[in-house]
Amino acid sequence: MNTKFIFMTGGVVSSLGKGLTMASLGLLLESRGLKISVLKLDPYLNIDPGTMNPFQHGEVFVTDDGAETDLDLGHYHRFTNAIISKKSNATSGQIYDSVLKKERKGDYLGSTVQVIPHITDEIKSRIKDSYASQKDIDVVLIEIGGTVGDIESLPFLEAIRQFKHEHSGDCINIHLTYVPYLKAAGELKTKPTQHSVQVLREIGIIPDLILCRCENPLPQDIKEKISLFCSVDVSSVFDEPDIDTTIYEVPIKLSEEKLDQKVFELLKLPLQPSNTTKWDEMLFKQKNPKQCCTIAIIGKYIAHQDAYKSVFEALNHAAFENETNLTILPIDVESLCDDDAIEKALENVNAVLIPGGFGARGFENMILVAKYCRENTLPYFGICLGMQILAIEFARHVLDLKDANSTEIAKNTPHPVIALLSEQEVITNLGGSMRLGSYECSLKKGSQTHNIYKLDEITERHRHRYEFNALYKEKFEEKGLIMAGTLKNNFLCEILENSNHPWMIGVQFHPEFVSKPTKAHPLFIDFVKTALKVKCSPKLQMAARFE
Repeated sequence: MNTKFIFMTGGVVSSLGKGLTMASLGLLLESRGLKISVLKLDPYLNIDPGTMNPFQHGEVFVTDDGAETDLDLGHYHRFTNAIISKKSNATSGQIYDSVLKKERKGDYLGSTVQVIPHITDEIKSRIKDSYASQKDIDVVLIEIGGTVGDIESLPFLEAIRQFKHEHSGDCINIHLTYVPYLKAAGELKTKPTQHSVQVLREIGIIPDLILCRCENPLPQDIKEKISLFCSVDVSSVFDEPDIDTTIYEVPIKLSEEKLDQKVFELLKLPLQPSNTTKWDEMLFKQKNPKQCCTIAIIGKYIAHQDAYKSVFEALNHAAFENETNLTILPIDVESLCDDDAIEKALENVNAVLIPGGFGARGFENMILVAKYCRENTLPYFGICLGMQILAIEFARHVLDLKDANSTEIAKNTPHPVIALLSEQEVITNLGGSMRLGSYECSLKKGSQTHNIYKLDEITERHRHRYEFNALYKEKFEEKGLIMAGTLKNNFLCEILENSNHPWMIGVQFHPEFVSKPTKAHPLFIDFVKTALKVKCSPKLQMAARFE
């Protein structure tokens, strides 16, 4: 069977959820026995999102092979079994950089280098490369970032027009659009969708399937109107209304609309029975919780809802596994300026998580939070920066190293508990220069973390530049802060845990990147399980948590 291709474009407005929708479709295709591959094409000129402000771009999702990618790749990881790698994300910056390097080497034999054919050829090459190393791929899902009509998207749209022409019968185009409801007029408006499809048709792309985001299900007459004005069969017009419960309902709703069956029909694939048993079991646990708790995420980028997307989702996955109704309380670290503010903010919180971040803003406030959690035995989970905060707080207030710090914050600190790797000190370009991707970690037998994983060695994904300074290891361990995990065959610290605390663990890696709704990460599962033991003010629960 020829490999098939599904292209998804977006129209009218941004943030319609192309990535979530495509990931949901990928799950449905897999549930019917197909093997898929994924590719996200991003129109921005950055090489990757690694140096982009989290307030603008949101989370950077890291792959096993060390690529810093768009957060939509996180949706594909959580919803499907597709292999996510550096080949799964391509930006305009990468495309143009590759073409210009080839031009400098003389690969084009003196030809004038142009958008067509050189840029579009490079895009088509990236599409083929995205799945070339994988065996027996049935369908490749290609999401084009941005909104139809944007100037920067034009080369990608032209490339997929050419690709569909070159692979006639093996490609379909899905256009995700928006049908607004105007309260003043009491009407649904299809004109934005019509205009968006018209722009696509001017480029030479006629959608095979139109998927309409909307507040409520669309009446049949609206679908017929879209069908008429957009030259798409009415059976190929689907609605995707807002879901109030959980994003993990999206695949089920699309299946009820028989979207996956229509895709099989358009791609001329033999329809196979669907099996979503594991997904259904996960949803049942989510909808039928037996207990509840509240966990605070204290971070620097809380104002952007997607800045900690994978952390939020990993906590939810652990809550499903613990049959728990979890309330996640996002707290801007800058609001926690003193002990009184911290005690008030955490009064009804069962546990605290401090995720990754960069820079000095809010740094000292985080140290105050870690101190509060340690002194009140409130469960604390530190990820990346959160682990470094744990170490510095312990150094200052337990080891009495008053000026202990990270050299990221205070370059000349007399006690560099967190320091830059020697090989990093000469680096001037920030992008792609951190410790990135999967590394093996050896766990200390008998440690709390070893008991959680039930493994001697683990593999986790990293994204950081600064490390725990192993020169302080002996002093830390004398007072109970144990180096429970180290980089395999190396001295670099991967995990710190406070043996005098019921659950105070910091990890240098990012466990949230590998969690799935049907396979929650063990650290998050145990963290939520411990949080469930805390039912009221932490000061009243100290003894209970050690039982």
